[in-house]
Amino acid sequence: MSSPIDQFLEQYFFRHPVNATFTGVRLYDHELPDWTREVRDDEQDEFEALTIALDDAYPASEDWAELARNPAHLDAELARASMDIRQLEFESRFFHDKNPALWTGEALFGVIGLMLRPPATVEEAFASIAMRLHDLPRFLADMPATLTEPMPPRWVDRAVRECLVGADLFRSKLAMWLDAAGADDASRLWVLEAGEVAATALDDAAKWLQDQPVLEDASMSIGAEAYDVLLKRGHFCDVDAATLLQRAQEAMPDARERFESLAIEAAGSVEALAEAIAEDHPSVGSYLAAFADRWEQCREFAADHDLVEWGDWPLRYVPIPAWAAEAAPQLYFLFYRSPSPLEARDEHLYLVTPIDASLPEVERERRLRAWNHSVITLNHVVHHGALGHHVQNWHATTRSTSKIGTVAAVDCASRIGLFQGGSMAEGWACYATELADELGFLTPLERASEQQSRVRMLARAIVDISLHTGLMTFDDAVDYYEAEVGMPRAAATAEATKNSMFPGTAVMYWLGTQGILDLRDAVQSKEGGAFSYRTFHDALLSRGAIPVLLAAKLLLAED
Repeated sequence: MSSPIDQFLEQYFFRHPVNATFTGVRLYDHELPDWTREVRDDEQDEFEALTIALDDAYPASEDWAELARNPAHLDAELARASMDIRQLEFESRFFHDKNPALWTGEALFGVIGLMLRPPATVEEAFASIAMRLHDLPRFLADMPATLTEPMPPRWVDRAVRECLVGADLFRSKLAMWLDAAGADDASRLWVLEAGEVAATALDDAAKWLQDQPVLEDASMSIGAEAYDVLLKRGHFCDVDAATLLQRAQEAMPDARERFESLAIEAAGSVEALAEAIAEDHPSVGSYLAAFADRWEQCREFAADHDLVEWGDWPLRYVPIPAWAAEAAPQLYFLFYRSPSPLEARDEHLYLVTPIDASLPEVERERRLRAWNHSVITLNHVVHHGALGHHVQNWHATTRSTSKIGTVAAVDCASRIGLFQGGSMAEGWACYATELADELGFLTPLERASEQQSRVRMLARAIVDISLHTGLMTFDDAVDYYEAEVGMPRAAATAEATKNSMFPGTAVMYWLGTQGILDLRDAVQSKEGGAFSYRTFHDALLSRGAIPVLLAAKLLLAED
């Protein structure tokens, strides 16, 4: 008989078949989820049964030393917290009942996920993709009866766009993927027919969404009470939202002052910085090599400073495949997706925007300026592909003492697998770029750009808390990003929209990063001259993708 922890994970994958695919569990590759209220009621009954089993085997505890010693007991606490968050999502009716983009993202990436990471054999891949495409009309047909809460227009706009982009992808680009996968005639016909079925369903969903009345006053705030649950049960944060907001606001002036100082040092002025960063870009011929070269330099930097066990997960930067090139900029199409922790691969591919001599000169230069050396180093090497996410994912997969911590931060259709994984995944990745600055890895332009990212990280925390506790309206949030952070209006609107859709998510970057810095200060104070970066970092990451503030309690409770 399986343990209560295994039962929790079995239930989770059964109810989240797309998440299972991204995690490397292949049992449900042919299915999309059922998000009807009747099935979600059944799932809440399953939560009750699982909670009883967990409580019988592992009674709830805040004995941090015991939890640090007992991975199963820790996983029970994480499982209970995860079910509390999922219960909140159901009861708040802020997600499945209100957000059409949650549905469209699940539908599209249920298929795209299989195209990016097909099963072991191509025959299985063709069958799973065809079956999910055929299941897509059933899934989307449940949307009108379920989306009964007032839908914010910006969420509807995103969902409509995703429907139209997805319909074009399944109607006109599947053939390119099939050619690359070596499909035979029978498989090709089967998948293409299924693609047309799915495309028609997406067209119908877009039309239904466009026909809904525009509700400009639809709430984009989950509310203070629910937000506190996200903090306490999702991030294991003992501090209330008001106190967190005050801390973030108090940190902002110093962060902005340092940014201005570094911008002047690197480019002469804040106004000149953006142009200086854009001009500092690789040539067309050295574009792809620039990623690999900086990645290798980052690994050498980590080794020279004895920062962390790096692990042995080969990663290669490659252009986004042709079948996805047009759709990717319009979807939640991540350049780096965490490797599937439960499915080993020989190599992980990091997808980047293609730039080659065949592009028109103006477009080629535009892309090179966007993919400049600062963006390559900070975002695509340190934060994602090297010291940040990739190293953290290796530790979560190969060294985690927590089964839940192994799978929690997997990138899925619209967000990560379990809310509890966010502050470690994003906190560590942002902390990694801080380390790169602190220990001298970055150029002056990269240092200024990194500090600008810190300012934006604080701004996102401020907006996330303020918007969802009723202290800001959506328009206030857009104005704040534009006036206080210098975002263009379109970027500020897009950022505020993302913040509104997933409460408690934007704050986790700052919460996790600051939590790691505070924990490091505490450990350094305790250990004095015996402190080791590598020992500290390895101990932290070996907990897996669990809330940073929980990991801090465990590490500080250990002898």
